[in-house]
Amino acid sequence: MAKDLFNRYIWLVDTIYRAGRITFEEINEKWLRNSMSEGNDLPLKTFHNHRHAIEDMFDINIVCDKKGGYRYYIENADDMEKGGVRTWLLNTFAVNNLINESHHLKRRIVFEQIPSGQKFLTPIIEAMRDGLSIEITYKSFWKQTEYTTEVEPYFVKVFRQRWYLIARNKTKDAIRIYALDRIHGLLQTENKFAMPKDFSPEEYFYNSFGIISQDDCPPETIDLKVYGTQKEYFRTLPLHHSQTEIENGDDYAVFRYYLSPTYDFLQEILSHGCEVEVLSPEHLRNEIRKHAEVIANRN
Repeated sequence: MAKDLFNRYIWLVDTIYRAGRITFEEINEKWLRNSMSEGNDLPLKTFHNHRHAIEDMFDINIVCDKKGGYRYYIENADDMEKGGVRTWLLNTFAVNNLINESHHLKRRIVFEQIPSGQKFLTPIIEAMRDGLSIEITYKSFWKQTEYTTEVEPYFVKVFRQRWYLIARNKTKDAIRIYALDRIHGLLQTENKFAMPKDFSPEEYFYNSFGIISQDDCPPETIDLKVYGTQKEYFRTLPLHHSQTEIENGDDYAVFRYYLSPTYDFLQEILSHGCEVEVLSPEHLRNEIRKHAEVIANRN
């Protein structure tokens, strides 16, 4: 039921967003052409309930222009176009709904699977929406046994085909990161919580690449020299929002970053092999050299 409602919300936002301005009657006509309707009209009361739920969950306001013929539109459409989670959610689920409507195209569109989001993402988002803590049973890759703990879900983030929950561990009174594919069980509690008003998910990972945020790994200036056609991939899909191109040669480009050189970033550099060279800082260059030597010495 929760999944069906989620898809209804996304369908409604996508329909109004693409139309620009649209009457309820026109929305209902489009709804009747969608398989989710099962041939039934969209009740006006249900439509308004969906509007309020969408505002609560996604901070997307669907408002009515009474002077323009009672047409509905997205009030903050400009914000959606700037990117972020609302755009990602809209694009992802809108495409998914479209494919479900066009069954003959399903085999011609191939997606990467994110298995960790299948089971627990919806109840986590619902707990975030309702301000309720959750009890999770978790087993990390570094421990032999699983454990159960109560956490306050602050936000979720996807990275490398895995969903992560960033939450306050109530027992440790600290922010912790949990991979959804390592959660073995989840129960919603009745314990209310409020995320601190001065806490910003964007700022939490602002100087990070990936899913690691370490107090003992401060951000610093990092220069990478990228060779061959690989530089074009860096230009079209920057590794980090701080990326700037400071030098462009015939067969290379130098990109500068200001971020924390965490394990995730180290792995990203290594994944490019000999096409990426660390110019500075020296300690990061030496760290990459050590890993390269280990690889070269393995039989």
